[in-house]
Amino acid sequence: MFYDLHVHTSASDGILTPAEVLHQAEQIGLPGIAITDHDTVEGLSAAWACMESKHLNLELISGIELNTEVEAGEVHLLGYYIDDQCPQLLENLQEIKAARFMRARRMVSRLREMGYLITFEQVRNLAQNDLIARPHVAKALMEKGYVFSIREAFNKFIGRGCPAYVPRYRFTPRKAIELIQAAGGITVLAHPGLVRNTRLVEEILDMGVQGVEVFYPEHSIQETDYFLDMAARRGLLVTGGSDFHGGGSDNMRGRLGAAGLSPEYMAKIRAYRRENSLKKQ
Repeated sequence: MFYDLHVHTSASDGILTPAEVLHQAEQIGLPGIAITDHDTVEGLSAAWACMESKHLNLELISGIELNTEVEAGEVHLLGYYIDDQCPQLLENLQEIKAARFMRARRMVSRLREMGYLITFEQVRNLAQNDLIARPHVAKALMEKGYVFSIREAFNKFIGRGCPAYVPRYRFTPRKAIELIQAAGGITVLAHPGLVRNTRLVEEILDMGVQGVEVFYPEHSIQETDYFLDMAARRGLLVTGGSDFHGGGSDNMRGRLGAAGLSPEYMAKIRAYRRENSLKKQ
C-alpha cells in the first residue's frame, strides 16, 4: 500500500477534479496522496473541503510542482506540506499564471499564422480554470483534428524547438526552492531521470533540495537504484509518485498509485518534518 506523492488535478493539467482524485484514491485503497498541481495551489482548498465533508479515510498532503527553467531545459521541483496561504508563494504564483496566459496566447497566434485555426477561447475553455498549460493547446489541436494525440502536438508544434513553441516565463530552481521554503515546505527534485543530465541533477541538489523523487513510472530499475544510492550518499529524503493526470490522457504516467512510497519511507519524511518543525520553534 503505497503513498502516491505526485498527483495532478483539473486545477492544473489533470483530468479529474480534486474531489474525484481523492475518491479514486480511497477506492483503490491508497493510504495517502499529495496533490501537486503545476504552479498552483488552487485545487487544495477544494481537496481539504472534500476531506472534511466526506470524512475520507486517507491522508492528504498539501503540495505543488513548480516548473523551472535552466539553460539545459526544464527542471521540476515538488513542495510538500506547504502553507497554501503563504503570501510570498501566492504573489509569485500569480505572476506565473499571468505569464502562462500570455504564453498560450502567443502559441495560439503562431499556430493560426501557420493555418491551424484554433482559438484562445477554445484553449481557455479546455483549461477549466485560469491556469493554462501546453496540454490545453494540444487538446485544442486534437479537437480540430489537426493531431491525433497530445504527444503528436508536442512533437510537431509546441514542444521545445518546434515552430509554435514559446519559451516559458524564466523561473529558476533557486527561486522555486526559496518559495517552497518560505511556505514551510519540503523541497524535492521531481523525476530526476527525465532531466537526463547527471551533472545538472547534482547542481540542483546542491542548491538545498531536501529530497529526490526516486520511485517514478518512467525510471528504469537502474535509474531507481542509482537515485536511491544518490539519496543515501547525500542524506536526502526518498519520495515517489505516479505523476497521475487522469484517465484517457496520453500524457498520463501510469494509473493513480502506479508508483509511490512505502510506509517506511513515508515515516522518514514525517520524522524529518517533525524534527525540523521543532528546530524552527
